[in-house]
Formats: sequence, C-alpha cells, structure tokens
Amino acid sequence: MACCRFLRLQFYHNSCRAFRSRPSSSSSVALPFLAVPSCPRYYPLSFCHVSSSSQVVAAEPYEQEQQQESHHVPRSPDLVALEYSDLNLSYNLDLGHVRIRQHVNPLSSSFSVPAQVPDWNQVFADPTLPLMVDIGCGSGRFLMWLAKRNPKVRNYLGLEIRRKLVKHAAIWVKDLGLDNIHFLFANATISFKQLVEAYPGPLQLVSVLCPDPHFKKRHHKRRVLQKPLVGAIVDNLMPGGQVFVQSDVLEMALDMRDQFDEVDLLKHIDTLNADMSCDSEGWLLSNPMGIRTEREIHAEYEGAKIYRRLYQKQE
Repeated sequence: MACCRFLRLQFYHNSCRAFRSRPSSSSSVALPFLAVPSCPRYYPLSFCHVSSSSQVVAAEPYEQEQQQESHHVPRSPDLVALEYSDLNLSYNLDLGHVRIRQHVNPLSSSFSVPAQVPDWNQVFADPTLPLMVDIGCGSGRFLMWLAKRNPKVRNYLGLEIRRKLVKHAAIWVKDLGLDNIHFLFANATISFKQLVEAYPGPLQLVSVLCPDPHFKKRHHKRRVLQKPLVGAIVDNLMPGGQVFVQSDVLEMALDMRDQFDEVDLLKHIDTLNADMSCDSEGWLLSNPMGIRTEREIHAEYEGAKIYRRLYQKQE
C-alpha cells in the first residue's frame, strides 16, 4: 500500500514538472473525450495527457494508438445532432437533472387515465389540416423536422408515455415557433382512439417507429401495438391514408407486420407503387420519410438492420 502511494505521488510530481516546463508554443495532443484541467491531477496512466515537446507521461502503446488515429470517429449522438442540425435546437435546457426511464409499463395504473383531448384550435393554427400521429415519439425531433418542412400542409401530433420527454419537446416547439405540431403525454393504447376521433381534420398518417419490444413473452401484452389500437388506426385512417412501422428488432417488426397484414383494407406500398422497392422478405429498402429517427440512427451506427413496412388504406 505504501509503495503504491509513493508511486502515485512521484507520478503526480513528474507530471506537474513536465506540464510547467513545456514551451508555451507547443502543440498538444489531447484525447477527444478528456478535458485536461489547467493544473494536472492524477489520472490512470492510460488516460494521461501527452505533450509533444515534454516528457512522455503516458504509456507508449496508448500514444502510438493515438498517433495512428488521423481523424475523430463520430459517435452515434454526434450523428443524431448532425441529422437534426437544421432545427438549431437549444440543447442546454434549464430543466435541472433529468433522469428518463427507457422502459415503462403501460399497464401500470399510473398510465390508465386517458389523456384529455386538447382544444385543437389552441394547439394548431389550422386544425382542419390532415393529421400525422407518431405513437411513441420520444424526444420529438423526428416530428419537428417534418413539421418545419411542411407548414400549412399537415399537422403533427406526438404521443409519448414518458412525461419528461414531452416537457422537453414542448420547449423546443416554442423555441422553433411552430404552429402545426403538438405533443401529448399519453398512453396511446388507451388514448389514441378518442384523440383522433375528436380531431376535426382527416387522419392521414400514423407511424409506430422502433417501439419498446418487451422481449419477455409474459411482457408481450405491454407492447404498444395491440389489436384494439390496430383497429382504431384503421377505422380512423382516411382513404388513401398510410401506416408506417419500423423496428431494429426483427421479432418486433414481424409482430407489427403480422397484425397489419391481416387487415383487408390495407395494402403494402410496394403493391401500389413500383418505385417503393423491398427486399426478398418484403421489407422496405429505404426510409420513405426523408429523415431517420434517433433510435434508427443509433441502431444503424451499431450495424443493425432496420425493418420497415408502409401500408396504405384502400378507397
């Protein structure tokens, strides 16, 4: 123990001496994920700052590895920010520490109360426009991107079961000054039907994108897409309206596919439009929306395949 303590103190002393003695014009090579403080503190050897003009204070294998990397490899959050850069969103929201649960149980009693139908004249500038509903909209950036590009063409409604995400989205919508998009804290399984039936305009598009798969068989009843919701979507969809579903989990994608394939009023888009190409298993080859969701970006970054289906209601 005493020996280890002595080595740490000696390392700290040598690091400070090297830092103070470096020329002011020296160029430093710092790790992209490590902000080195003005006065060096003790770090493990593999995470030490290396100065090109001073003593080497990091392990040689790590320095060689850094020299071999000629460019910064982007992370998936960087790719998400790049994909949505046109929105110019304020990321430093003063909401305090926010912890968001990735998985929730929609069957919990706390989510059993239907969402209150809003005054559509208050949330949309023109509530008679065709409506798109995104079930499980997450942070809402996907819908905001669409709303910003389609003003006075379509209204957008995002339903999300995690209240804090809805709070974030509402602030961003206010910053963007959009009047054709609205977010609601709602359990879509319970609230979708009454919300869309109260909307004065036609329901044109419904999306269910990368929903929680709830892998365990006993939890499949928690999946958002159940037969009552499928029925409510089809019943309220306008003739020619569409349903877009996708997932990076094949089991979840097959579950959604099976439920919509059973509906006689729906036809998959490739049977109606030859330009919408599918692979040999019937999955769309590309995203027809023009923008990827955040989950989609993360999944593709990790090398996962995205399974997509787009249905259209017949006249």
